[in-house]
Parts: sequence; structure tokens; C-alpha cells
Amino acid sequence: MIGKMKELLKKARGEISTEQLIKMGLTVGKNFNRRPGCIIDYSHCFLITIGDDVTFAPRVHILAHDASTKVHLNYTKIGLVEIGDRVFIGAGAIVLPNVKIGNDAIIGAGAVVTKDVPAGSIVAGSPARVVGNTAEYIEKNKELMTLSPVYDHTWTVSHGITPEQKRKMKEDLRNKIGFIE
Repeated sequence: MIGKMKELLKKARGEISTEQLIKMGLTVGKNFNRRPGCIIDYSHCFLITIGDDVTFAPRVHILAHDASTKVHLNYTKIGLVEIGDRVFIGAGAIVLPNVKIGNDAIIGAGAVVTKDVPAGSIVAGSPARVVGNTAEYIEKNKELMTLSPVYDHTWTVSHGITPEQKRKMKEDLRNKIGFIE
């Protein structure tokens, strides 16, 4: 009964499973990671293409339609959405219709993507604007890892992090960033 209620709640919020969206025409590559609360435009999912090794953080919205014209024109705008390979889209970001996101792009949390995103770039803001280069960002963080605490997967809730590990992590991360597998 609880499982059925959860499924109905997800459906009411527009959270249709990736498998169901694929059956409806969504194109998805290998290793797609869709975190909870993501909404992919189910009514026009066949206009959306997602590449390989793509991650959507929680509450990402991908829209292939824009109903802002419906009341005045009796028509809704629609457009393709193409997301390349190795793309990360941060929590709460919104991607609007007629947008192409190039390979290796990073979309910042809360960004509203209204225009194409060049390959290898980082965008943030509303509307989203290029704020950096993915390769430089990754290199900078590789260097930071040599100076920062680094944890393997056993330090996560899903892998049974212990109370002692939690205490140590909180202590280690006081006033600095760390990295987890």
C-alpha cells in the first residue's frame, strides 16, 4: 500500500520513471544517473536526447515545451533538448526547450539554461552564463585533492558509515572541502 502511494505521489509531481519515459520516446545513453525529484518533460520526452555518462542532481527539470504562449496564441512553443556526453546538471537546474548542452559541460545548481552551452564549459546563474572551463575546473580540483581529506565509498550512508566515521569526517571538514568516492 505504501509503495503504491509513493508511486502515485511521484506521478502527481511529474516524476515518471526513466524506463517509462524511454518507452514514450526519450533517448538516453549509457550510465544515466537521475537523482530524486527530477522532472523530464513527459508530454514531449521524445524531443529530448540524453548522452552517455550524464548525471542529473536532485530536482533537475528538463523541458521541451514552454506554455507561456498558450493563452495568447492558443499554441505552446516546443523545441529539441540535446544533452551531450559526460554532462553534470546541478540540483534545481532548469533546461528549457531548444537548448543543446555540449559534451563535458557542467551546469551549476539552480541555473536556468535558456541558450546552448558550449562543450567543455561551466555555466551558472539565471539565465545561465559561461563562468568557467571544465578542464581547468577538474585540474584545479585534482590539485585540491592532494591537500584535502579524501574518503572511499565506505564513508557514505548507503555503505554503512559508522558513527565514528561521521564524527571524524565532520572534524576533518571543519573549514575545508573534502572529496568522497
